[in-house]
Amino acid sequence: MTASTTGTPLGATTSKRPAGTLYRGREGMWSWVLHRITGVAIFFFLLVHILDTALVRVSPEAYNAVIGTYKNPIMGIGEVFLVAAIAYHAFNGLRIILIDFWSKGTKFQRPMFWIVIGLWAVTMLGFAPRHLINVFSEMGH
Repeated sequence: MTASTTGTPLGATTSKRPAGTLYRGREGMWSWVLHRITGVAIFFFLLVHILDTALVRVSPEAYNAVIGTYKNPIMGIGEVFLVAAIAYHAFNGLRIILIDFWSKGTKFQRPMFWIVIGLWAVTMLGFAPRHLINVFSEMGH
């Protein structure tokens, strides 16, 4: 029987959750979105890295020319984004493993998201300043 045949108003039998969204912008959704974005970004980095490394077999001069173009501040900043993506993807991957294989994983998925963000922030605070100092100190040389 449906709500219309029982005399019950349709609104009384349907969920109050907005259609088309499960997470409504909560930690689970942002974790999922960031995991997909960082995964795709890492995939494309690896693709380009394999291609530029393969140049060494074709022409060592071409390889050296390509690698030389990477030694600039824009690429140094790009390396910060690469490390940020890898660090988030790795920490969140461990969180996903815990959710999947730990019996209480789903209960603690929200606090684990914030732990991932904290570990990511500590990692980036340790890496980014030191890396950027090296990148920008080589500009004058």
